Amino acid sequence: MSVALLQRERVEMYIEHVISGMKNLESSIQEDTPVSIIAMNQWDWSQGVGLFSLYLYYKRTNKPDILNYLTEWFDSRICEGLPPRNVNTMCPLLTLSYLYEETGNPEYLRICEDWAAYAADEMPRTPEFGITHATIEDANEGELWDDTLYMTVLFLGRMGVLLKREDYVQESVRQFLVHLKYLTDKDTGLFFHGWSFKERNNFAGALWGRGNAWYTAGLVDYLDIVPPQLGVELFLLSSLERQVRKLDELQASSGMWHTLLDDPSSYEETSATAGFAYGILKAVRKGYISESYKELGLRALAAVIDQIDDKGFVQGVSYGTRMGRTLQFYKDIPQCPMPYGQSMTLLLLVESLYLFEDNAQLEV
Repeated sequence: MSVALLQRERVEMYIEHVISGMKNLESSIQEDTPVSIIAMNQWDWSQGVGLFSLYLYYKRTNKPDILNYLTEWFDSRICEGLPPRNVNTMCPLLTLSYLYEETGNPEYLRICEDWAAYAADEMPRTPEFGITHATIEDANEGELWDDTLYMTVLFLGRMGVLLKREDYVQESVRQFLVHLKYLTDKDTGLFFHGWSFKERNNFAGALWGRGNAWYTAGLVDYLDIVPPQLGVELFLLSSLERQVRKLDELQASSGMWHTLLDDPSSYEETSATAGFAYGILKAVRKGYISESYKELGLRALAAVIDQIDDKGFVQGVSYGTRMGRTLQFYKDIPQCPMPYGQSMTLLLLVESLYLFEDNAQLEV
C-alpha cells in the first residue's frame, strides 16, 4: 500500500467490493476443466471456498442479503442436479451444513448426511487410509494432496459435530495426521503439494504456496469446527508454528509470497498470501502462535489490498493447479481472478476488522 494508515471504513469498503467481484466473476482465460471453476454458478471446490467465506461474513454481520444469496445459490444448484461426489465437489457442503442450521431445511441436511457418509465410508483411500484426492478428471490412485484437508476433511469434521458422530470427528483427525506425515518437508516445516504411494515420492517436490495456505487458513477454522483432544491440537499447532516461522523467512519485500515458496524466480501469488495472512492473524488473535508474528500478517494484508482492483476483482491469483511433475509447471500456471482468491481475501479482510476494535485506524 502507498499509505501507512488503514481505516476501518476503508476495509469495509474493500469487503463490499470483493464480495461484488466474487458474485460477478467471469472466465477471462481459456479454461481446461470439465466445468468452470471461475464462474460462481457451478458446484465445485473453487466456488465452495468462496461460499464458505461468504457464510463466515454473514455470521459476523447478520446481513440478510448474504444469507439470501447463499440459499438461492444452493437451491439453484440442487434444482439443476448435484455433480458426482469426489474430493473437490465435497467443498460446498461445508457451507450447506451451516445453512441447514440457519434455515432448518431438511433437504439440506439430507444431502449433507448422504455426502458425509460417502466421505467417511466409501471415498477411495490410499494405504494408511488417507483420502485419495480423486477428482472428476482423474482417480489419482494412491495420491495424497494437501488440498484435500480444506475441500473434504473440514466438512467431515463438521458433520461429526453436527450429527454427534464421534467416528466422523476421529476420521477427520486421522486425515490431518496422515496428510502431515507424508506431506511435511522435514527440512523447512512447509508442505509438499502431494505424495504418491505408488511412486514413493512427493512428485516435483513443490513447496506450493496455495497448497500450504490450505493448511494455514484451514487449520484455524478446523479448530473452531472440531475441538480435538489437547494432544492432537498441540501437534497440529506445532506444525502451524513451524510453517509460519519459515514463512517469515520467505516473505518477499512486497509482503507477498511466491507461488513456489522457496523460489524467488516464481511469481508472487495473491490467494496464498491472503490465506497465510488470514491464518496468521487469526492464529495470533486466538493465542495459537506468538504475537510476534502479527507484523508478518499485517505486511501481507497491505500487499493483498494492493491487488484489489476498482471492480473488486483480486488480481495475481493462480488458476486451479493440478499436481505438477516439474517445478516449471507451477511457474507456468496462468493468473486471473478466481473465487478462492476473492474468498481468501474476504476472510483476511473480515479477520482484520478485529484489529480495529480499539482503534479507528491501523498502521500497516
